[in-house]
Amino acid sequence: MTPYQTGPARTPGFPELWTMAEVAQAMRRTRSGVDKLRQRDPSFPKPLKDGDDRRSRIYFVRQEIEAYLSARLDARAGGLK
Repeated sequence: MTPYQTGPARTPGFPELWTMAEVAQAMRRTRSGVDKLRQRDPSFPKPLKDGDDRRSRIYFVRQEIEAYLSARLDARAGGLK
């Protein structure tokens, strides 16, 4: 869950999953902006797909998205020194 939503409690031992809309909201981008970033940056976390259909919903592991953003911030800070 994003900090802006409320919902059922997480199941201990399982990662928290975010939808594309939640990832876009957390990154302050549009959904198409996140798609472009996924295509452009091979280090962007891979999604989990819910089904085999090409229209199936995809989910991202929250901790992987946060780690990706932290790595980008660390790289930027390292370049500023």
